[in-house]
Amino acid sequence: MIVVPPYLKAGDTVAVVCPAGYMPTENAQTCLNTIREWGFTVIAGSTLGGPSGNYFSGTDEERLADLQQMLDDPGVRAILCGRGGYGLSRIIDRIDFTGFLRRPKWIAGYSDITLLLSHIESRLGTAALHAPMAAAFNDGGATGPYVRSLRRALEGEMLQYTCEPHPFNRPGRVTAAVTGGNLALLAHLTGSASAVDTGGKILFIEDVGEYLYNVDRMFRQLLRGGRLDRLAGMIVGSFSDGKDTTRPFGATADEIIRDVVKGFDFPVCFGFPVGHDGRNVALRTGMTHSLEIGASGVRLQSV
Repeated sequence: MIVVPPYLKAGDTVAVVCPAGYMPTENAQTCLNTIREWGFTVIAGSTLGGPSGNYFSGTDEERLADLQQMLDDPGVRAILCGRGGYGLSRIIDRIDFTGFLRRPKWIAGYSDITLLLSHIESRLGTAALHAPMAAAFNDGGATGPYVRSLRRALEGEMLQYTCEPHPFNRPGRVTAAVTGGNLALLAHLTGSASAVDTGGKILFIEDVGEYLYNVDRMFRQLLRGGRLDRLAGMIVGSFSDGKDTTRPFGATADEIIRDVVKGFDFPVCFGFPVGHDGRNVALRTGMTHSLEIGASGVRLQSV
C-alpha cells in the first residue's frame, strides 16, 4: 500500500532546492514568485544559486545538508527540486529519511531527480511527483498547462491527460500504479536498492540528448534486468535532442522501443506529454491511474 503525503493547502510551505546540478537564483525567480501567488509560502534552500563555476550546486556535503534540512523540517510540506543534472547518486545512500517517514511530504522533479523519486517509492513506499521544475516556469510557462498540472497535483486534484494516436500504439485498457522517469536513470538504477519493482505497474519513460545506440542499450538493460516482464502497460514520452553516430544506427528512438517491447502484450502508447521537450505533465508516481489506448487517442487519469 503506497503512502500518500498530505496534499497542500493555502499557507503551506514549499522548499526549492538543487540536490544535483547548479542553477542560478535568478533562473528560479519566476518559480518562487509563482508558488507564492498560488498561496503557498516558499523558501529557497542554500543550494539554489550555490557556488557558481561548479557543475554541482555545492559539495556533496552541502547538497546533502540542504536536502536533509528540508526533509527534516516539519514546517516544509513539499520539496520542489530546482533542476536535475547529475549528482543525486553521490548522496542518496547518506540521506536519513527517518523524519520524512514520520511526516511524509511531496518531493517533485524529474530527469536526474528520477533517482530520488524511485528511491522514495521503492524503499519508503511513498508517492512522489514526476513534474516540471523551476525552469519550466520561465518564458510564460508559469501560466501554461504543464506548470498548472504541478499545482493541481500538489493540491490533490484529479489528473487527466490525453494525447493523439500514434502508429506504434498498442491498444488496451488497464488500471495500475504508474512509475518510471528518465530512461538513463532507470537503467542506472537496475540492480540497486533504489530500483522500483515494475511488476503490475504502468511504466513511463523519457530521455534527452542520448545517442540512438545508447537508447537501445539502456532499454535492453531494462529488458535483461526483468523490468519489462510483468508490466501492466507502458507510456513512452519524448526522446528529444537525440543524436546519431557517423555510421547511422538505422532506427528512431520510438522504433527502438517498439522493437524491444514487441514480444510483450501489454498496452503501449507513444508521444505522451512527459519529458524534456517542454511538454511535461505532473505524474504522481506509485499511485493508481487508468490508462486507455484506442484508435482515437490516449487517456491517462488518476484514480
